[in-house]
Amino acid sequence: MKKLIKKGKVKDIYDIGNNQILFEFSDRISCFDVILKDKIPSKGEVLCRMAAFWFKTLNFPNNMVEIIPPNQMIVKKCEVIPIECVVRGYLYGSFYERVKNGEVKLSVEPVLAMKLPEIFFDPTTKFEQKDRVISKEEILEKGWLTEKESEWIKQKSIELYKKMSEIADKAGFILADVKFEFGRDGDKIILIDSIGLDEFRLWSKKTYSPGKTQESFDKQVVRDWLIKEGYKESLDKAAKSGKKMPEPPKLPDELIKETTRTYIYVFEKLTGEKF
Repeated sequence: MKKLIKKGKVKDIYDIGNNQILFEFSDRISCFDVILKDKIPSKGEVLCRMAAFWFKTLNFPNNMVEIIPPNQMIVKKCEVIPIECVVRGYLYGSFYERVKNGEVKLSVEPVLAMKLPEIFFDPTTKFEQKDRVISKEEILEKGWLTEKESEWIKQKSIELYKKMSEIADKAGFILADVKFEFGRDGDKIILIDSIGLDEFRLWSKKTYSPGKTQESFDKQVVRDWLIKEGYKESLDKAAKSGKKMPEPPKLPDELIKETTRTYIYVFEKLTGEKF
């Protein structure tokens, strides 16, 4: 018998006993920390199968036990380390804004979407209302990791990013950044949660050009539409004024279909599997 632990933005988590957890990947989509009303058909199956692909391909200790088609994964229960380990290879998104604002210093002049001089480890908090960048000093102070564990996770995250980048490169993509999560299985630290299009940013090698906004193979097309419709601006205004957050608009049917096609296209290109 399964017991619901958490209904997340994109997946539902159940305790199924025997020290195991069930992930049910949904077709829900969230943007700007808001779950939209519309669903993206096949998204849950893509994310589930892609997570399984990466866990197997990266050949790194993880908590995956088995897949139950089409969109469920059984994982071993473990102690979650409350840190999201973000690895950045390119200057983009919120990281670009932090560099422009002087919060982060680079050894070169910043250009949007440029390849960084060196891979940047950029951890954030987990389980807070809004994720925020966290320093190594704060991680140690909170007792989430020891000095040795902190360095180990940083190096392993960078190694995993490099391995994923090589696979993405062969498939015709650039892996701009990725987020890993780790947990404790006894005295071992292992990969947990999921690795999919909600955890990394992909660009096309053919159309890549520094200095401009890149074509992203994820839910960016939905974000862009919401920005164009003024929803992001409405959210920001509501947040500043303390007012109730506005309801998200209904997505156009063609946008929903395009997003489904994007998820399936990336899955097939990266994995070499037919959906």
